[in-house]
Amino acid sequence: MFCTCGLLSLPVQGILAVIVLLTTLVFWMLYLKDSPYAHKHRTDNEKHFIDENARQVLFPSLEDESTLDLSIIVPAYNEQDRIRPMLESCLHFLTDVSRKWSFEVIVVSDGSTDGTCDIVMEYVKQYGSDRIRLLKLYKNRGKGGAVCLGMQSARGRTLLFADADGATRFQDLEKLETVLHLLAANDIAECAKTVYAVVCGSRAHLEMESKAQRSVFRTFLMMCFHMHVWLFGVRTIKDTQCGFKLFTRPAARVLFNNLHVNGWAFDVEMLYIAEKLKLQLAEVPVHWTEIEGSKIVPVWSWLEMGFDVLAIWLRYRTGSWKIHK
Repeated sequence: MFCTCGLLSLPVQGILAVIVLLTTLVFWMLYLKDSPYAHKHRTDNEKHFIDENARQVLFPSLEDESTLDLSIIVPAYNEQDRIRPMLESCLHFLTDVSRKWSFEVIVVSDGSTDGTCDIVMEYVKQYGSDRIRLLKLYKNRGKGGAVCLGMQSARGRTLLFADADGATRFQDLEKLETVLHLLAANDIAECAKTVYAVVCGSRAHLEMESKAQRSVFRTFLMMCFHMHVWLFGVRTIKDTQCGFKLFTRPAARVLFNNLHVNGWAFDVEMLYIAEKLKLQLAEVPVHWTEIEGSKIVPVWSWLEMGFDVLAIWLRYRTGSWKIHK
């Protein structure tokens, strides 16, 4: 017997070592790093909010029965320059005398280090904590983590996730609700019980206009990302990333209790799960205006999201992530 290792050249041995290392890393990433079922840890402080009388109050649970018509979840990370106009627009729309619905707005401060929380607490004192609440996360979780924890603290029969920049008009909520009524066969009371539906606001109709305003390189990257999402993620929704989505309570329960991704690509995982479970999905054009101050870094954020989309597909395909139904 003799050792064959000496027959391999040093470059070949190096390549084999790299292959073994990469295989080990992929195996660790897929099977050892995470539990197959999603879980979002919350500290005790993150389970409570401060009301208008400076008292600490326990948030309700998404597993509870709904007690309001609508919950609006707003993730916010260092949004002191944009959160005030957004809240003004939102609350002006929701408190219009012609609308009789009950509502709450939950602003999720995702580890903000600026004046975001102070501004939100001004509105808590003005409108009361029954209408607006601050969920203060003590470390940055990422947009997906913030939205998920906000949803898990909501009381609404229907739940809307809306970006803090106010890029989408709140008047367009009526469009989403009209389609949701159709999906629920016009029995909106059943939305809180048996209807599993998601209506997504969409900017797809603005694509040609946006292409004209972007560089050729950024347009190319955008098209590559959309194709990447179609291949490995979601095929029924054209614009997965629009921050304006309406959920029935049963749909929110199953989706946000299964969400693993904390970053920008959480929408893709959420809609991927919705497709796998055959939830009712619809896409509605909304008005959208680009607002300065975006936290997305062109190119780098798209590359990060592209990697996350591939990881979502790979983990579900290999069974390292599972859907708890």
